[in-house]
Amino acid sequence: MKITKRPARVFNGDSAAAAQIPGTVRKPRLKARIISLLGYLIILCIGKTLRWRIIGWDKLESVYREGKKPIMVFWHGRIFMASYYFRNRGIVVMTSLHRDGDYIAGVIRRLGYEAARGSSSRGSVGATKEALEALRKGKDIGFAIDGPRGPRHVVKRGPTYIAWKSGHPVLPFNVSVKRKWRLKSWDHFQIPMPFSRALVEIGEPIYVDADAPKEWLEGYDRRVQEALDKLVARNRKR
Repeated sequence: MKITKRPARVFNGDSAAAAQIPGTVRKPRLKARIISLLGYLIILCIGKTLRWRIIGWDKLESVYREGKKPIMVFWHGRIFMASYYFRNRGIVVMTSLHRDGDYIAGVIRRLGYEAARGSSSRGSVGATKEALEALRKGKDIGFAIDGPRGPRHVVKRGPTYIAWKSGHPVLPFNVSVKRKWRLKSWDHFQIPMPFSRALVEIGEPIYVDADAPKEWLEGYDRRVQEALDKLVARNRKR
């Protein structure tokens, strides 16, 4: 019997077929698991040492009293502190489809969040559907609203669109720490120094009129932008 040799496959770095080679998927996954575990442990260890103060918790409670769920928004550079403070509440968080989104998703899942994969730049339709479904199931959702790639401290459309479609309000909040390391990244990512004082301040809920034309969402985006800017400015003075 004649045996015909199967021709060798040629793969490039982006080929889907490369995923079939043992080790090509395993190594990135292992790396993501290690990085997410380290990130989780660092956040947990430092977060436990911080001296927390909260302002405006009644505004979050007012959303629940209305029978609504908050669409929580904050700046990307504050992910470290925000993910620790609001841990273990089952909040569904939008995370990027980029590789750094893999790391963030791994960390936040360990902290008691759910991750919906998508962003304003890629996968936005899928992420929007996941967010709306999470709200229908009675879950809070969260956005780093200038992510995943900036520009820094500039609001993106997603949360106000979801508020418009769902009837649930956007709830801006800010987290600040007295002493911190600031990375030289696009978002000026903040890592608190152990035993520092930390402040969480929650702003007023912003309801989007379901009967408003879609063009009005830009005005609601500006309201969210102004609310977050005010929270950051106030925290700088404290």
